[in-house]
Amino acid sequence: MIPDTKPDKDFPWWLIFAGGLAAMFLYRVIADDLYAQVFRTLSKGIGITVFVTVVGFSLACLIGLALATACLSRFLVLRQLARFYIEIVRGIPILVLLLYVAFVLAPAAVAGWNWLAEGLGQDPIRTRDFPLLWRAVMALTIGYSAFLAEVFRAGLQSVDEGQIEAAEALGLNGWQRFRYIVFPQAFRMILPPLGNDFVAMVKDSSLVSVLGVADITQLGKVTAAGNFRYFETYNVVALIYLMMTVSLSLLLRKFEARLRKRPG
Repeated sequence: MIPDTKPDKDFPWWLIFAGGLAAMFLYRVIADDLYAQVFRTLSKGIGITVFVTVVGFSLACLIGLALATACLSRFLVLRQLARFYIEIVRGIPILVLLLYVAFVLAPAAVAGWNWLAEGLGQDPIRTRDFPLLWRAVMALTIGYSAFLAEVFRAGLQSVDEGQIEAAEALGLNGWQRFRYIVFPQAFRMILPPLGNDFVAMVKDSSLVSVLGVADITQLGKVTAAGNFRYFETYNVVALIYLMMTVSLSLLLRKFEARLRKRPG
C-alpha cells in the first residue's frame, strides 16, 4: 500500500542540515583570518557573476520567446529556421560554445563591423576591443536561448485552444490574444522550469572563468594558485555559490506557491 504522503509537505530536514553546514563555514569565515581573507577576495567577483547571469538570462528569455513563437508560426520558413537554431545550439556543450563565440564568432563579428564601417567611413575597431565579459554574456545568451525556447513553446502550447478561439471570436487581434489570454496562462506553466534554468545559469556562469573573466571561480583559481590553500579557497567558492543557488531556489518555490494560490 502506497503511503499517503505529500513530498511538498515534508519537513525540510535537508535545509536544516545545509543551514548547519553553511553556518559552520560562515563561522570559519568570521573566526579564521585565512577564510576571511579568501572570502573578501572572492566577494569581488559576485558582482560579475550576478551581471553575467542576469543580463545573459534576460537576453536569452527574449530570444527564446521569439524562437518559441517562430516554432509555432504558420510560416514554414520561420518554423524551420527556428528549429534549426534550437537543435544546433542545443547539441553544442556550453563550454565549447563559450570558446567558439569568444574566439571565432566575436572576431567574425568585429570583421563584419569593420567591413560596414569602411563603407560608412567610420574608424575600424580591433578584436581586442570586444571585451571578454561581453563575449561570455553572448555565449550564455545563445546557449540558453535554445533551451528556453523549448520551455516557452511547451508553455504556449499548454493553453487550451478553445480559449484562444473564444478570444478571437470576441474580436481580439493576435497581439491582444497573446497578451491577455495566452501568455498569462502559459507563464504559470513555464515558471518552474524557467526558475530552474536561471539557477542553472548561475552555476554555468562559472564557465566564463576559462576566458579570464574575474568572476567568483576565476578569483578562486587565482587565489588558490597564490596561497596554495586549495581546500580553504574552494570551500569558500562552493559556499558562495551554494548560498546564491539555494537562496534563489527557496525564493522561487515561495513565488510559485503564491502564484498557484492566486485565482484564475
